[in-house]
Amino acid sequence: MSVLDEARAWLADDPDPDTRAELEALVRHARTGDPVSAADLAERFSGPLEFGTAGIRGAMGAGPRRMNRAVVMRTAAGLAAHLGGEGLVVVGYDARRKSSEFAAAAAQVLAGAGLRAVCLPRALPTPVLAFAVRHLGAAAGVMVTASHNPPQDNGCKVYLGDGRQIVPPDDAAIAARIAAVGRVSDLPLGAPQVAGEDLVEAYVAAVASLAADGTLPVTVAYTPMHGVGRDVLLAVLARAGFADPVVVPEQAEPDPAFPTVAFPNPEEPGAMDLALALGAGVGASLVVANDPDADRCAVAVPARAGGWRVLRGDELGALLGRHVARRGVAPGSAFACSIVSSSLLGKVAAAHGLRYARTLTGFKWISRVEGLAYGYEEALGYCVDPQRVADKDGVSAALLAVELAAECAAQGRTLEDELDDLARDHGLHATDQLSLRVRDLALIPAAVARLRDDPPSTLGGLAVHEVRDLAEGWDGLPPTDGLRFGLQDDAWVVVRPSGTEPKLKCYLEVVLPVSPAATAGELDAARARARTVLDAVKGDLGEALGL
Repeated sequence: MSVLDEARAWLADDPDPDTRAELEALVRHARTGDPVSAADLAERFSGPLEFGTAGIRGAMGAGPRRMNRAVVMRTAAGLAAHLGGEGLVVVGYDARRKSSEFAAAAAQVLAGAGLRAVCLPRALPTPVLAFAVRHLGAAAGVMVTASHNPPQDNGCKVYLGDGRQIVPPDDAAIAARIAAVGRVSDLPLGAPQVAGEDLVEAYVAAVASLAADGTLPVTVAYTPMHGVGRDVLLAVLARAGFADPVVVPEQAEPDPAFPTVAFPNPEEPGAMDLALALGAGVGASLVVANDPDADRCAVAVPARAGGWRVLRGDELGALLGRHVARRGVAPGSAFACSIVSSSLLGKVAAAHGLRYARTLTGFKWISRVEGLAYGYEEALGYCVDPQRVADKDGVSAALLAVELAAECAAQGRTLEDELDDLARDHGLHATDQLSLRVRDLALIPAAVARLRDDPPSTLGGLAVHEVRDLAEGWDGLPPTDGLRFGLQDDAWVVVRPSGTEPKLKCYLEVVLPVSPAATAGELDAARARARTVLDAVKGDLGEALGL
């Protein structure tokens, strides 16, 4: 079948007038010999949008390789078949373009398959959906979101009945069921229910209960980054006894165009600029940012040298881990982070007599650690209440960050002082990331293959003493795509393709010994030395990758 024939067949079964019109125009231009339209059409029909452990995610538009209503309905039908047509499925959505429509379409297909489909009452953070799956005893959950991806993207994330994201072999089994779905127009549709606000209230109460009794005053500047986190976070902070944060007005309302940021991701340069400026204007002790679906949390604090210090995910991860440990966790509990996150959490866990585990990247793995009390990943994801939300949760992480900052302020200290203490206790751990975005996805495996076949003997002046192909497994973990380089002085590098974006990501850590009596100035000097080493490693790594 030619691409034009495939496109005509898709048009005959497309339930969305918007994507039908888009595809009709593309076909018309392709038939006139327009090479750009022909190439675009060929790419859209080069295969399906692949369903994996993160569900599906991609650019919106017509065709099987785009996010659209037909693809969402097929995904829902495949999930329903995997579940056997029985049980409750909760469906949530954020404020991206078409998210509410996609959620409604998915819920109708699920209900038509015999499941009890319940939609969240409005656009809400992803952790509310993860909470609802466990709270309601659901068989599965579907969240329509592309998280922190660019504005043109959307996606569906799937949770099963344990409230965790799917992992193999469920992802492959669901993908096979999706592939077996026939015409979308033949799918029976049902009438889903809509949950009440009491479900949101239950989440707010659960998160607020994490804060200790007797909160302390603290001034916080906050941005939801045009997403859905604001109202829920404000409700949580108020319930926990904290004053309302000052919200960045330009980013306060949900806006799927994300007009004030290049990428709606707090990790991206410039994304927090408006929040930092507001924090300076109101004399905030803390700046907090959520990504658009509020499953991630970023924090900045006033820096000793002036201005703001935006904490790396590993820095906040260690701070929250020690905060959770100090408050007390059940004996035999475990802390966990991924293999691309700092080794510092392991030392924090050991200092408090807790087990420690490293996992593959993603909370689908972190959440499965037995006896998990706290887990995090360097990409601003934190799980501080795994019994109720077995996924990253930017709202509960923000609450504990505010609580910790308030406790520090009451003692005349800051989170920078807390980081200094961590360095004195466990050595100075400095991390960084080299992220290489590509247009041609074939460049990524080619670059990794070059590095595998001809690994460097040194990186940034540090000797490479071990090269591990993660596809063969490492440290008892399942195989995954990537390489790990062990360097001298406990430094390391991991190179792996992104699971959600067209990027090759490189993660780095160096560890410097410091005196337990080191002054703040001496620690700042050690950080400067670590920065120099990290920059040198990044330079050598980029050259070796050739991208």
